[in-house]
Amino acid sequence: MQRSTPYLAVDIDVLERNLSAMASTAAGCGAVLRPHAKAHKCVEIARRQLAHGAAGLTVATVSEAEVFAAAGCGDLFIAYPVWASPARADRLRDLAGRAALRVGVDSAEAAALLAAAVPGLEVLVEIDCGHHRSGVLPAGAAGVAAAATRAGLRVAGVFTFPGHGYGPGRREPAAADEAAALHEAAAGLTAAGFDATVRSGGSTPTAPVTAPGALTELRPGVYALGDAQQVELGTCAWAGVALTATSTVVSSSGRRVILDAGSKVLGADQPPWVTGAGRLPDHPDARLTALSEHHATAVFADDAAVPPLGARVRVAPNHVCAAVNLADELVVLTGGRETDRWPVAARGANT
Repeated sequence: MQRSTPYLAVDIDVLERNLSAMASTAAGCGAVLRPHAKAHKCVEIARRQLAHGAAGLTVATVSEAEVFAAAGCGDLFIAYPVWASPARADRLRDLAGRAALRVGVDSAEAAALLAAAVPGLEVLVEIDCGHHRSGVLPAGAAGVAAAATRAGLRVAGVFTFPGHGYGPGRREPAAADEAAALHEAAAGLTAAGFDATVRSGGSTPTAPVTAPGALTELRPGVYALGDAQQVELGTCAWAGVALTATSTVVSSSGRRVILDAGSKVLGADQPPWVTGAGRLPDHPDARLTALSEHHATAVFADDAAVPPLGARVRVAPNHVCAAVNLADELVVLTGGRETDRWPVAARGANT
């Protein structure tokens, strides 16, 4: 019996090609690969990344780390300025006993809490390389490292996220900003007497243009599954999009159709530079002009065939991380046929 729509499906052959390609990219720039698991939140995909040579996983939250540690992933970096409140401190202590754990820090206050929670915990100082989110400026890295060391933490190096590379024409400048910021911060730590060699960074858009030697560790996430943003940025082609939402045409009016995959399936992310609320890989000239919770409005070009009522249509979300976090499972396709179902084990693991 045919599965009810909407649902998220992963083409395992495309996934495997993506994993292999990024492993080669990391090797080519002289960095170890530590992919960000928040993009897929799926133990089966994480295991495949490790099988392709990843040194460990990156996660965004303590609860994500708990999920992957429980699944046997033994080397984890929480790439976030973790605030070790009392309840979170107990969880960090437990995690540190089950996996090789590294955590981000960008203030003396956070360092003191982390040290009280897990004495001797290994940390990386977060640097702002131009995205202007968390992190200190490169010149401030040594001060945070000194505070962390005084508190009783082990400083292994620095990390950043070149998030300002998400936009047309931005990835090369962002990669250059990242390399310069990490170099300055690492040099500051060396001058202050720290033997801290890790320079961790990267993103899916900037990974292909990362200069050899700029990083020691690469942390892309979206690359495994791809999404409409990456296609519009030129990071991948439609053939590199492994995850799509399978939806059904439920209403039609001329060249406008309504699909049953709305924002509660696709996510609502729509940066100002993208051309719609998602894309249809099999109909690249069509555009999703609006999303409601359970409706997606697709408009087809004048010379295009419009799918009829009841037709199934693949939709690539703008931001795959948001879509995956809305799903309980991923339907696995091999040669276009359903062969498995993978739980989204870390769905909702946001604490």
